[in-house]
Amino acid sequence: MGNASEAFLLNSKISKDSDILMGTIYIIMGVLSMLGNGILLFVAYRKKSTLKPAEFFVVNLAISDLGMTISLFPLAIPVCIHSHRTIMWLFNKTICTGYAFCGVLFGLCSLTNLTVLSSVCWLKVCCPNYGNKFSYCHASMLVAGVWCYAGVFAVGPLSGWGEYGPEPYGTACCINWEAPGRSFAAMSYIICLFFFCYIVPSTVIFLSYTFILMTVRGSRQAVQQHMPPQNKISNAQTLIIKLSVAVCIGFLTAWSPYAIVAMWAAFGDALEVPAIAFAWAAIFAKSSTLYNPIVYLVFKPNFRRSLCRDVALCRSTLCGCQHSSPSKGTCSQFNHKEECNSTQFSNGLPENHGTTCRHCACPEAFTGARENLTEYIPQQTFRILKGSIHSEVAESQLSIDMQSDFL
Repeated sequence: MGNASEAFLLNSKISKDSDILMGTIYIIMGVLSMLGNGILLFVAYRKKSTLKPAEFFVVNLAISDLGMTISLFPLAIPVCIHSHRTIMWLFNKTICTGYAFCGVLFGLCSLTNLTVLSSVCWLKVCCPNYGNKFSYCHASMLVAGVWCYAGVFAVGPLSGWGEYGPEPYGTACCINWEAPGRSFAAMSYIICLFFFCYIVPSTVIFLSYTFILMTVRGSRQAVQQHMPPQNKISNAQTLIIKLSVAVCIGFLTAWSPYAIVAMWAAFGDALEVPAIAFAWAAIFAKSSTLYNPIVYLVFKPNFRRSLCRDVALCRSTLCGCQHSSPSKGTCSQFNHKEECNSTQFSNGLPENHGTTCRHCACPEAFTGARENLTEYIPQQTFRILKGSIHSEVAESQLSIDMQSDFL
């Protein structure tokens, strides 16, 4: 809390009901963000031996979002709820500066991370000759670069380039958007922040996913000249489109409102900016900590499959596989090998073992059976152009290759 001489009072400039509503929203967002990012990190840990270099950025995104949740929400929630009581929550200058520093650092890290991730996806999908050379070393260096990039703008106000202070709505701390009217250094900081941390990332993300969609569409049209449209290629393209649109919409929805009101306050009359507008813009910016894990858990099949497999494993460990009758499929594990007896048809013949046993909680037990069966199934192949080389690829492998580079 600090001494009375060191403390400064955060006076709310919005209504009591609005403050309570903000506090409630922050509670919900904080819980869901902890859950979503925690699950994403758990899944990444479980599949750490098979993580692709590009997935390092998804893990880094979860870390930065979790850092923002842990550092900001525990302070923002009590301030909002108790802001209109007689005893106001007191910040000293150090706590306010630390709060603002964490908000800028983790926020810009998430934002920059999304930008670099979109560029890597573009490289792998649109320029496979170079994208296939993208290694774990490259990913690690870029992740370190993301933190350094965010750190430059977070440390700037601490060294006199820019300034930290209370938010215009009065119950949090961030960059002082009124400082540009008093200082050239603060003005240059705001201009660089707006250009390099909003304009450039927005442009890169939009162009990257636009080129990705154009490439996928062109590949699909070329492939469909030789195969019917009802195949896994359509599913892969649909997933890529959904992920691309979701990332773009999520980025613009989270950061555009705050960028607009911040520029309004910095280059216009800060007193004309409604305090409630800044409050809602801050909520949208913090919502990225909740939105990002949902996007990647829902639209990345490999993360989703890994999560479902872990859930099934936990369920089978806690409850065990249930046997409803002798004719039902059973699942057991001996020496880390899973075996399953298929359901019998009414004529006494067994089901095709390539079909998942619907009575068993361990669907992954059939992976081996399906893989063994595919060697006896004729595969239709197609000659496709990869870079400057024609190669022959099985029909079923086309969607797998497309998803492995992007999804």
